[in-house]
Amino acid sequence: MTPLASPDIDQDLDLSAAPMDPWEVVVWNDPVNLMSYVVRVFRTYFGYSTDHATRLMLSVHHDGHAIVSTGPRETMEVHAQAMHDYGLWATVRKVGS
Repeated sequence: MTPLASPDIDQDLDLSAAPMDPWEVVVWNDPVNLMSYVVRVFRTYFGYSTDHATRLMLSVHHDGHAIVSTGPRETMEVHAQAMHDYGLWATVRKVGS
């Protein structure tokens, strides 16, 4: 016995997942946190080397902000919340926004 095909089922339906757009965490400059503290947060939380963390901190200091992480939205929201927990000002935005 062969199953009957339903006329309302699209046999050519593409069920592959849509690519996830990357998001980024932006840390903004503030007048409160010391530069050494910001470096320590980047090293402690993200595991960045001293040189990389220092470069990011200097971008925050001189340019007003730095992109500190890129990835799926949910993960970036967790990272931004962690930056808030450390007392840093951080936002999440879609890459290219």
